[in-house]
Formats: sequence, C-alpha cells, structure tokens
Amino acid sequence: MTSIRFKDMMVETAGDGMPIVMLHGLGGTSNSWQALVPSLAGFRLIRPDLPGAGRSPTPGGKIDIVSLAQALARNLAELGVERAHIIGHSFGTLIAQHLAVMHPRLAASLALFGPIIEPADAARERLRARAALARQEGMCTIADQVTPVSLAASAQQQSPVAFAFVRESHMRQDAEGFAKSCEALAGASGTELAAIACPVLVVTGDQDGVGPPSVAQQLAETVKQGSAVVLNDCGHWAPIEKPAECARLLNEFVRKIAI
Repeated sequence: MTSIRFKDMMVETAGDGMPIVMLHGLGGTSNSWQALVPSLAGFRLIRPDLPGAGRSPTPGGKIDIVSLAQALARNLAELGVERAHIIGHSFGTLIAQHLAVMHPRLAASLALFGPIIEPADAARERLRARAALARQEGMCTIADQVTPVSLAASAQQQSPVAFAFVRESHMRQDAEGFAKSCEALAGASGTELAAIACPVLVVTGDQDGVGPPSVAQQLAETVKQGSAVVLNDCGHWAPIEKPAECARLLNEFVRKIAI
C-alpha cells in the first residue's frame, strides 16, 4: 500500500489491474472499505480520504459535491487513471454519480452502498444542525448521536465491532472538516441520473434510513443499466455491517463487466 499526498487529499493505492476508486461517506475514511479489500485481488484499489476527512486537510473554504468530483478527476488523472469502477458509500455515492455524469469515459461502473440521490428538506436541516453541533460540542457528541441510529437495531448487540468502528470513525474526524462535509451534503443537488450509461449496482439495508430501499430502487430504475439489492437486518453502513455480502456482490458485479 502506498499513501500519496495531493494538495487537497490523501489517497491510498494498492494492487495492480483495473482501478477501483472507493469513496467513503460522512464520518468515514479510506478504512471504511478495509473489510472488502481482501476480496478484490487483481484490481488497483484507490481509496481517498476526502477533503476534511481522515488524514486529508480541511479546506479553508467551503466543500461542495461538484468541486469534490472535479478534484477527484484531477487526482485520478495524475495517477494515470483513465477508466475505473467507482464505488461509493452514502455521501460518496452522490459524488460518484456526479463524477460519472461529468466524466462518463472515466466511469466503467458504479457500485453505490446506502445511496443518496438528493437530500430531502428535512435531511438538509438535520445536516446543518449536525454541522453546528460538531463545531459546538465536538465529534464525541456526534459519534454518540449518529452511531446508534445509522446501524441496524440489532448491531450494538450482534455486531459490536461494527458499532465500535463506526463510533470510532466519527470520533477521529476533524470537527470543522466534518461540519463542512455536512454542509456540502445539505446544499447538494442531484445529478442527471438518466445520463449515467455505465452499469450501476445499488445496495442498501432494509433498515437504512438514509438510503432506504425505495431510494435504491428509484435510482436503479432511473439509470440506464441499474440493479438494486436490499440486505436484511442491515442499516446505513452496509460494507461494515455486512462485509461478506457486500464483498460478494461487488466481486460478482465488477468482475463480469467487460472493459
């Protein structure tokens, strides 16, 4: 594994072969995908910490979805990536959609876990309030507020490691970077889904309140080549809550796509 520091983000790269770009969600980092890494032998894995998250610096100005997609495209070009499978979780799924529309030749496929098409008005208000809370009280308060509601109801008892990972992932974020990311999502607009021509896999949990099955199905039906899968007893962090199932679905999907 090699860590590369760009001006706006840290990126982990490992392996050789067709690139897979893996975009984490709010409160996540490149490590949000770690459980899926062993199953992806034969691919070149590219895992950024998005600006303001993980090891990446928090920008002085605001963060927005379109700028994130543009920054990713620039950095991928510097890495020599002309075409890639693009994987996203939550916030990362919206960035992936914009990236696929803005740079259609880049996107060989999209795999979207806990998908977001566009935040509803109520969700936008919650995100702005969460940004304010992060600035006022810090990330421990955010972690204790977000973790129980973002995982399946049974996670704390049946998946304590997943529960601990999500809590720790939030606690280790820079509060200002997290707040700006919340505001980026609160101000985000959806993209032209019908313009996405590459194959799209959408995966969500039956207890996902952010990217519920109805949203997953809508997204899959709107793109040109979409399919949706709903995982039982799973909340918003499917790659962490159901890593074996997500690894199997992702492998079956990317390995059958002709490049």
